[in-house]
Order: sequence, then C-alpha cells, then structure tokens
Amino acid sequence: MRTGNLIIISGPSGAGKGTLVDRLITRVPDVWVSVSATTRPPRPGEIDGKDYVFLSDEEFMRRVLADEFLEWAKVHGKRYGTLRSTVEQKIAEGRQVVLEIDPQGAAQVKTLMPEAVLVFILAPSMAELERRIRSRGAETDEQVATRLATAVRELELVDTYDFVVENEDVSRATDQLAGILESLSGKES
Repeated sequence: MRTGNLIIISGPSGAGKGTLVDRLITRVPDVWVSVSATTRPPRPGEIDGKDYVFLSDEEFMRRVLADEFLEWAKVHGKRYGTLRSTVEQKIAEGRQVVLEIDPQGAAQVKTLMPEAVLVFILAPSMAELERRIRSRGAETDEQVATRLATAVRELELVDTYDFVVENEDVSRATDQLAGILESLSGKES
C-alpha cells in the first residue's frame, strides 16, 4: 500500500480547480476528495455527506470548540470547514487526500499539518480568469469584480506553495497534477 498524503489545491475562482480535481479522480485510483462541512442549507439535489456535510450553526460551533476542524471560515454569512478526523483516517488508509480550499484555509491546514503539499492552480492570465468567471453567467458585474480583486490577493501567495500548475490546457494541467500526486506516493508520512 502506498503512503497517504494530504494535497491542498487552491487558486482563484475561475482557475479551473474543480474541473482538474474531477479529472484527477478518474486518473489516480486512490484519490479521495474531502467533503466540506457547511451551515448553509442544501441546494436541490445536494446529498448530505456527498456534496457537503450539512450542520446546524450550533453543531458546527460545537465542533469548532472541540477542535474537530483542520480549517474553517465564515463566508457570506455561512460557515464552511474541513473535518480533521475524516482526513486523518483517509491518510492513514494510504489514500491521496485532496482538499480544494481557498488559500486562507490552506495556510490554516499547513500550520496544523506541515507535511501537507500545497498546489496553486493558475489561469494563464487575468483576462482569461475574467472570461472564465463571466462565461459561467452566474455572477453580476459587481460579483465578478469582487472575485477578480480576491484573485489578485490570492496570487500574492503563489510563492508559499510547493507546486504551481497553470491551467491553460485542461489535459496538460491534469497530467501535471497527476504527476505531482504520483511523485508523492513514495514519500514517507
């Protein structure tokens, strides 16, 4: 059995993190993608434990106080976090555990688990990043501007990451990401 690792994938909105993680699951058989906990209500079709672990505000805060999260944050009035026990269990099983979280959360996890490997996903340019965000058709001009401003702040953290993958071509970026995971498989925990 190969060694389990914790790989944190971050990057600005529109960089293509979700697409790359979805492709990675089909390429690397022992990848397990962490499911975040949240206090927001489920959207139609979302399944508890698959899409998110849905918790009440009270239960979420009880778990915060019990130190059950590797990281957590309040975003748009709702809480989101990564449960420590599940991540540690999957690493112990030899799985390649992937967290797709923002750079702030990545820094929190890296403090608690210094062996975590940080991978930053970049779009080829800010113009392309904006094009991708706008092509979703889900955000107002104000929301796009907010996401781009956040991206500028996040890009300042690139040098704190172990690897950077530019997602200009999805297949090539997936190959790079899979290569990073394969290179980690022989590392000792």
